[in-house]
Amino acid sequence: GRPSSFKGIVDGNALPASIAMVLWGSDNLKSEGAPIGQALALMGALPRFDSYGRIAGATLIPLNELGRPRVDVVITLSGIFRDLMPLQIRLLAEAAYLAAAAEDEPLEMNPIRRHALAYQQEHGCTLEIAALRVYGNAEGAYGSNVNNLIESSQWTDEGELADTYTRRKGFAYGRDGRAEARTALMQSVLSHVELTYQNLESLELGVTTVDNYFDTLGGITQAVKVAKGGKTPPVYIGDQTKGDGTVRSLREQVALETRTRMLNPKWYEGMLESGYEGVRQIEVHVTNAMGWSATTGQVQPWVYKQLTETFMLDPQMRERLAKLNPTASARVANRLIEAFERNYWQPDAETLQALRRAGEELEDRLEGIQEGAPA
Repeated sequence: GRPSSFKGIVDGNALPASIAMVLWGSDNLKSEGAPIGQALALMGALPRFDSYGRIAGATLIPLNELGRPRVDVVITLSGIFRDLMPLQIRLLAEAAYLAAAAEDEPLEMNPIRRHALAYQQEHGCTLEIAALRVYGNAEGAYGSNVNNLIESSQWTDEGELADTYTRRKGFAYGRDGRAEARTALMQSVLSHVELTYQNLESLELGVTTVDNYFDTLGGITQAVKVAKGGKTPPVYIGDQTKGDGTVRSLREQVALETRTRMLNPKWYEGMLESGYEGVRQIEVHVTNAMGWSATTGQVQPWVYKQLTETFMLDPQMRERLAKLNPTASARVANRLIEAFERNYWQPDAETLQALRRAGEELEDRLEGIQEGAPA
């Protein structure tokens, strides 16, 4: 049957023909390769071992045993995964190649072969190239730089984020484990993708706690949107932190984390107790929420409204933030205003005016501190 982790995504819908999946090195080490297992299960493949019990490659599960069509999985790796798991890269690349080369399988049951043959026919390349499904950075490079663009506000439109992502992550890894720049092929395989997915393996880290999530999963979602001519695919998080795991839409995940962390007095009072760094963490959450808006459009407007009311429009809270960390508190205001300017939420005129005033007050305070600092 279908992989149980995807129950919830496919309930009531047909099994997707193609998905994009993000694999991190740390998460696979922590879970003993569970996300790798998911990717293989979706393709309908198993690892093959040598006589010493080491990974030697992949083997296909026959379709009659699989009982469903294969899923064309486009896999993007973190730099850490690339560095630590070369055998697993070759295993995933071989699984995709074997599926693409399965001549006796009907094309409607094997979208990997269907898509690879279409690409091969159009571009006159080998099947080996057309079947490349494992992507990542060039050797020695890490991340997609989407997070740096969001952090610095140095971007004009979302297509720029997709270009940056594809340029950084458009290196395809083949069965020999070597990488070659294949951005045109990557864009072609992404044009078939029906949803994007990543596991959440850590209780401490949420998708709004660190920018790596929107840098990788957000980045590929934006790249899929461009490849599909402007249609954003659904984005899912597989929360594996408890029991059997729960699949949530990104929208649900961001809402859950906003309520349990950012808007939870226990959480933010704990942050404020830790002083300067605590305020910086609040600012990081706001920036990461905007990173998800920029890459996926899946952050609901109430998130920004309630963050504004909690941290910026309450004079006492604003004063506490400014005293502890004037730089980060001014950044919170600026980020919320930027989210409005980029059309991620539409505050009423009164709220917007109050937010702008709060921002100006925090900026003035920051400038006053900087001017008063010893030369």
